[in-house]
Amino acid sequence: MIQGFSGVFITMLCCLLYSGIVKRFCKNYLELSKRNEALFFLLFLCGAAVMEGISQCDFFPAIVLTLSGHILFIGIVLLLFRGDKEKKILAAAILITITTLVENFCTALFSCVTLFWLHIVKGITIPFLGELETAFITYSSLIITIMLLYWASNYFASVFYCKTKRWYAILAVPLLVVTLVIDIANWGASNGILVRSGGDRSLYYDQIFSHAGFCVLSGLSMFAAGVYVFGMNRIYLEQKKSSQYHQQIAAYKMLEEQYRRSERVRHDLKNHILALSGLLEHKEWEKIKGYLKNMEDSAGFQAEEATGNRIVDVLLSQKRKLAEEKNMTWEAEVQIPPLCGINEFDLCVLFGNILDNAVEACERLQHNQPHCETQAFIRIQARAVKQFFLLEVRNSTDTAGQQKTGVTGKENPEEHGIGLLNVRDVVQKYNGTMKIEIENGIFAIVVLVPLSDAVHDMKQAV
Repeated sequence: MIQGFSGVFITMLCCLLYSGIVKRFCKNYLELSKRNEALFFLLFLCGAAVMEGISQCDFFPAIVLTLSGHILFIGIVLLLFRGDKEKKILAAAILITITTLVENFCTALFSCVTLFWLHIVKGITIPFLGELETAFITYSSLIITIMLLYWASNYFASVFYCKTKRWYAILAVPLLVVTLVIDIANWGASNGILVRSGGDRSLYYDQIFSHAGFCVLSGLSMFAAGVYVFGMNRIYLEQKKSSQYHQQIAAYKMLEEQYRRSERVRHDLKNHILALSGLLEHKEWEKIKGYLKNMEDSAGFQAEEATGNRIVDVLLSQKRKLAEEKNMTWEAEVQIPPLCGINEFDLCVLFGNILDNAVEACERLQHNQPHCETQAFIRIQARAVKQFFLLEVRNSTDTAGQQKTGVTGKENPEEHGIGLLNVRDVVQKYNGTMKIEIENGIFAIVVLVPLSDAVHDMKQAV
């Protein structure tokens, strides 16, 4: 290492940068108070200084210090951040895995390059990495690791969003196992267990083969860890989409049944009026009351909307009633054009998922900001625009809560919940477009789908 003031300064600077990026990563997906934010920096830096001091004594094996450092970091995350224990362990495991693998990969790669340079350019027959070269490789690897963590910190929103505790735990364990394997391999290398070149080649080739082996091992481990994390996340999302899809089929069938029951009652309305008139003439009030109750039960849910589509009528009436029960302002101007081209089930998926998300967002706002002066609202507009069907829904949302879960204003449905993935599938099915925005505490989604036989260009219509 670089000795003296310059070495201490560079080490402290890298440590500060690393702790800042680590805090940023955790804060994106976990909750951290202002007081604990300062405490995090203090504990992190003190822990790093203590571990560095102990490592200089050569009293404990390197593998023990490395594993102790990992355990200490997990403990700090568990202690200072709020959230499910399994979720905090996963965040710490991802950070430890990325740091370990990237540092090892870069160190091995830079070591190979440096040895090549010393051997070929400098003409040294059997080159060795000196103090200056080692310091350069170490700090360069750490800086690249910090940059990669900064870049990657925004790409785990869907991994941490709306999962079960068991899922977080299942994801964290293999990552920690991979890290343990790499740490053991490093410890072995530091004790002279190297990948030999074989034959009668010199120590130079033994060093090259050893560093190249670590480079390949770390690279493959990074690839495997990435495929595992994002592959598991994709499988989870697909399973949730499938489960929600079947729930929507059941809800659609229920809506159809309610509509048929209402139609049967309306069809027999003349006969019901005659029967009630007869009971009224004889002043049989209890029988009238029972008869009306039977009519109400037979009719099921009465839709009060008039959108031009029977399923959407019933669906909007249900969601409006739910929103009004929760003290939310409801505004709806919906007209389904005759040549909409979207079948009733897909309309149910579009309206149902979007409105369910809107109601949930308003509920979160009411829970997190109970004294907010502005009443939570849901505004729906749907109509034909030129040769397109336009659906636009705006609703109140808790912007702070969205940021805590890593949700942004970007057009990525995976960051906004499973329901919008189903909405996206329907939009793509009909060659439409979907736009999502969050601004000033308002969540807005706009869906544009071509009407039947529409020939206009989508982008021109937008």
